[in-house]
Amino acid sequence: MATNQIPYIDCIKTTLEAALCLENFPSQIVERHNKPEVEAGTSKELLLNPVVITREKYNRKNLDGQDEVGFERVMVEGSINSIRVSISFRKSDEAEKILSKRYMRFLTQRAEDFYILRRKPVEGYDISFLITNFHAEQMFKDKLIKFILDFIQDIDKDVKDMKIQQNVRARLVAKKFLGSFL
Repeated sequence: MATNQIPYIDCIKTTLEAALCLENFPSQIVERHNKPEVEAGTSKELLLNPVVITREKYNRKNLDGQDEVGFERVMVEGSINSIRVSISFRKSDEAEKILSKRYMRFLTQRAEDFYILRRKPVEGYDISFLITNFHAEQMFKDKLIKFILDFIQDIDKDVKDMKIQQNVRARLVAKKFLGSFL
């Protein structure tokens, strides 16, 4: 792990440990229903204030040459029976933006295999996880937190590796194509 990422990861870990104190709480509106309150939002008194943890602000130029501002951030929205963790990753250029979008789409299409992954992320974020009290009862709390932290650390590395592979492939294609003119 990069040393500049340690305080960011520690802050996320502490926030998740505090937010993962979940309990079974049936709906106050409909009898015999148990919906994640962070998703339903039917009872405002059961929702906690969202916590946004930002690592850094970055500027990048889009294809039109205009400056775009983005943030590498995590938002933790808690309630009495569920939490939603939304993550926005750093995208330093247009290639990383496209690769990141494709990779997140690939992962969200396989949401059933991840159990806690939401199919559609929260607006303004790249990917979201929903952890209910049932997940917290069935899985170890420490393992859930470790999975999310490892996911945050590995995604950035995976996108950078894909970008390097893309550049290598483009270089080989260009050599092959331009070699035919010599």
